[in-house]
Amino acid sequence: MTPPEDPQAGTATGGDAPPAVSVCLTTLTKRADFLRAAKGLRTSAPSMNLQARHREDGEAAGIRVGFTCSKKVGNAVARNRARRRLREAARAILPLAGRDGWDYVLIGRPEVTADRPFEALKDDLAQAILRVHRGR
Repeated sequence: MTPPEDPQAGTATGGDAPPAVSVCLTTLTKRADFLRAAKGLRTSAPSMNLQARHREDGEAAGIRVGFTCSKKVGNAVARNRARRRLREAARAILPLAGRDGWDYVLIGRPEVTADRPFEALKDDLAQAILRVHRGR
């Protein structure tokens, strides 16, 4: 049996599958970018916390996303599983709900991110993004 975060082979059809993270999303890697996002808008969802910020003009293009899980999430295996699930949720939701010129940081939560049903995880992310952008 395959884990829920694994894509099903041969199920992508034509234009209904969102593009891969590497195509339309850029991954945050520098600590300074994570710190700037931490000063931005924040919201929580049952399975994750979301930090978001609108970048200055000319800073970077496209949607950028970062993933983090502290040691509170569990051992290395649990943290990596949580990050993989967050990455797949971002791959599915951010091209549709995210906004160009924004940085998003998804933070895993202990005992929830790795065990929550994948569809619920995606719904949590979509709702969190809507809450972040509601005031704008």
